[in-house]
Amino acid sequence: MSEPPELSSDSDEFAEDEWTEVVEGDGGSRGGEGADSSAESRPQCLFCSNTFPHLEEALIHCKQDHNFDLSLLKVKHNMDFYSFIKLIGYIRTNKPDSVAIMTAIKPLWESDIYLKPVKHEEWLMYDFDSLDDAVCSPQSSFHANVENGLVTLSEAHFVELQRTIQSLTAEVKEKKSLLALATEDITTMKRSMHNIMSDGKLPEMPVTSPEDRCVEKMDVNEDLGYFSTYAHFSIHHDMLSDKVRTESYQRAILDNRSIIENRVVLDLGCGTGILSMFSASTGASKVYAIDQSDIIYHAMDIIRENDLQNKINIIKGRLEDTPLPEKVDVIVSEWMGYFLLFEGMLDSVIFARNHWLKPGGILMPNKCNISIVGSGDMETHQKLISFWSNVYGYKMNCMKSEVIREASIDVANPSHLITSPSLLCEIDMNTCTTNSVNFSSEFQLNVLRDGSLTFLVGYFDTFFDLPNPVSFSTGPESTPTHWKQTIFYLKDPIPLKKGETLNGKLTCHRNISDVRGLTIVIKILDKTYKYILS
Repeated sequence: MSEPPELSSDSDEFAEDEWTEVVEGDGGSRGGEGADSSAESRPQCLFCSNTFPHLEEALIHCKQDHNFDLSLLKVKHNMDFYSFIKLIGYIRTNKPDSVAIMTAIKPLWESDIYLKPVKHEEWLMYDFDSLDDAVCSPQSSFHANVENGLVTLSEAHFVELQRTIQSLTAEVKEKKSLLALATEDITTMKRSMHNIMSDGKLPEMPVTSPEDRCVEKMDVNEDLGYFSTYAHFSIHHDMLSDKVRTESYQRAILDNRSIIENRVVLDLGCGTGILSMFSASTGASKVYAIDQSDIIYHAMDIIRENDLQNKINIIKGRLEDTPLPEKVDVIVSEWMGYFLLFEGMLDSVIFARNHWLKPGGILMPNKCNISIVGSGDMETHQKLISFWSNVYGYKMNCMKSEVIREASIDVANPSHLITSPSLLCEIDMNTCTTNSVNFSSEFQLNVLRDGSLTFLVGYFDTFFDLPNPVSFSTGPESTPTHWKQTIFYLKDPIPLKKGETLNGKLTCHRNISDVRGLTIVIKILDKTYKYILS
C-alpha cells in the first residue's frame, strides 16, 4: 500500500480549503451566517441513524452505546489523520459492526480506496490529533483490580502503558547512543593525554579485560530491557515469516536426523518454540527450551497445542542465571543479530557451550562470517544524506554527521553494487570467545564499474557444517531476510573508476555503555567514520 504524500504548509492550506463544505441552497460555507442547521449538517453516528449537534457528543454516544473507542483505536493501530479518513470511509462504505473494528488485529481500512470522502461527512471535520491529549492526559485515571495476587488491567490502561513504554524506550535508546559516543571519545582523549604526559615513564592505564564485558557479567535486572523487546508477537511473526531463516533451520534439523534422534537438545532463546518442535518431531529424546522473554508463556501453550509437552521442557530464565537439569548433546539457537554480532546473544551461546554441552556435542549453526561490499546508490544517498546540503536554499551540512552516526538497517538494492565483496571475519562456534565480538580487519574492494561509493553494506553468512550441510546468506544479492543488511552511509560520495582497488579498515567492538550494542569504526581514504548499533 502506498503511503499518502507529505503535505507542505501550502498543501495544508489547500487541503483545508478543499474540505470546506458548502451547504446546498444557501450559498455560504458550512457554519457561516445563515448556514443550514438541518440534520444533513449534523454528525451522524457511525453505527446507527442517530445524529448529534456536535461531534464530541457523537463520540461519547459511539463509546457508550456501541463500545467504539476512537482514542483506544488510535493508539492500538498508531493511526494518523489519513488512517482516520480511511476508517470513516471504510465504515460508511461497509457498515461493519463496531466490535469487528475494535477487535481487529490489523486495520481493516488500509486500502487507499477509503481515502475518498463521503459527501457532507461531518466526521472529517474532527480534530483527530486532539485525541492525543485525551489519551495522554494526566487527568485520565485507570484502576487495576487486584485479586489473589493477580493484577488485572483494562484494555485502555494496558494500551496507555504500552504507549508510555514505547516512548520511554525510544528516548533511552537515543540517550544511550549519544552517551556511548561521548564515553568513547572521553576514553580516547584520556588515553591520548596519558601517553603525552607519561612519555613512557608511568605505568599503563588499567584496561578492563574484554571477557569482563559480556552478558554473563551483567545483572539480570540490567538486561530486562533486551528481553522485553521479544515479548510482543510482531517480532516473532517477522522471524517466522522469514522463510530463508526458518526453513534453513528446519532443513538443518530434519536433514541431519542422525545427530538429533535420541539426543538431548537445548533450544537457546526459544521464542515461540519453533526450533524445539522441529527437534522434537525429528526424534530428540528431550528438548530444553529456555527464554527469559515473556513470550515463553505463549510457547508453553503452543507446545501443549501440538501435544509435544512430554518431549519439550519449557524453562523461563536467562541461561547465565538458570541451571539446566542435565548437559545436552546438541545446542540449537537462532542467535544472530544485525551485523551478526548486535544484541550480544553470541555470549549466551558461548556460555551454553562451555557449561552445558557434552564433550563432542554439536552446535547449530557452527560457523558464521561477516562481509562488506560497496554500493553506489546515489538516489538513496541524495534522499537521506545529500539532502542536507541544500534545504530550501540553506546549508545544513552539519546534520549529515548526525544522520550517519547510527548505522541503518535496510535492504540494499543489488543493482547498485559497484565493488566486489570483502570478507571481514569468520567465527567458529566451537572455538570462539566472548572477545570475538571485538575484531579489526583490513578490507579490499575491487571496483567493478564507474560510479560513486555512497555507502558500505555489511552482512553475514551462516553455516550448518553437518553431514548434510545447510547455509544461507543475508547479503544484498541473496533473498532478503528479516536481518536485511547493515548500511554504513558515507558523508560524501567517493568517485570511483572501474579497475581501481579501494583499501580500508573496519574495527568492531562492544559499546562502552551497552554490552549488547556495537561501535564500528571504518577508515577509508584517510577518513574515519564512527557508527553505533545500539
